Amino acid sequence: MRTEIATLGKTALLDALFENTEYHNTPVLQLSEKGESCSAHRILTEGVDFDLVYTPLKHLGYKSVLYVLGEIYAAFHNPCALSVQLGISSKFCVEDIRELFDGILAAAREHHITQLSLDMNPSLNGLCISLAAVGLQKKGIRALRSPYKNMDLICLSGRLGAAYMGLHVLQREKVAFNKDGRQPDLSKYSKILASYLSPEINPETVTRFVADEIYPSGGYFVTRGLADAVLQLTRDSGYGAKIYLEKIPMSHQTNEAAEEFGIDPVTAAMNGGDDFQFIFTVPIGKNDIIRRNFQDYDVIGHLARPEVGAVMVTPEGAEIQLRSQSYEPAGESEQ
Repeated sequence: MRTEIATLGKTALLDALFENTEYHNTPVLQLSEKGESCSAHRILTEGVDFDLVYTPLKHLGYKSVLYVLGEIYAAFHNPCALSVQLGISSKFCVEDIRELFDGILAAAREHHITQLSLDMNPSLNGLCISLAAVGLQKKGIRALRSPYKNMDLICLSGRLGAAYMGLHVLQREKVAFNKDGRQPDLSKYSKILASYLSPEINPETVTRFVADEIYPSGGYFVTRGLADAVLQLTRDSGYGAKIYLEKIPMSHQTNEAAEEFGIDPVTAAMNGGDDFQFIFTVPIGKNDIIRRNFQDYDVIGHLARPEVGAVMVTPEGAEIQLRSQSYEPAGESEQ
């Protein structure tokens, strides 16, 4: 069944989407005065940030929310409010928007969002999703965060490169399907496809650190490759950074897919995207607590003297300068 949006109208559709949920469509987000706040914003456009040929709308709604919530967690706050604006073309129907909103709702509930707003506007070209999120943290926590220091540990929340390789599989199978209509067998790629299509973020990302009285000097959301995040860290901190190649975690399926496509798996980790992981820098004195209570994190390097720059250290001891397209003039190639 396909219901044209025009048959309901924008207001009625918005009311219907929020009906029987715990949320009210709140156009103005009210912040508590009991804490410190931060905000994040992201715009996603069809054909650039996502492809609806292989991205289910519910998965897209869920993942879109994580793009902004990840930035909130990286800033060491807990998300509390979310605003979503949709640009919708005539190819979408009421059922499509409901499926997309179901994914948004699932992410909002999982991450304890208390205020949610949604608005829609017509679009001439496909789907556009604009999201803004607000996070709160208890007063005084910000003051407890240590300044960056030489030898601060660089801790990574999970494996890298899987989403990038999952995207390669989807793009290859899309080409094959368009050519001969062949339905692909993607069973052996299940984990890397899930990393791309339905990533997850632990809602307790920040509260775990606070519970152990660890207050990171910096935090970054890794969505454009590890190199991009580390270069941003060195820029913000004023220090150099050493990342040890053998410490970068990658799954067996990621390595197998990289070999299949003729891609260096290190390139997938350093310059790939959509991993939805975090790096936090913590004082070296917290090393024992990190290793004992944060076994899902990997210590992959440390801050260094400014003149070191941002480098990857090979097992043989060679230091390779990190490169990222975000930090290079147009036309230069990536490392």
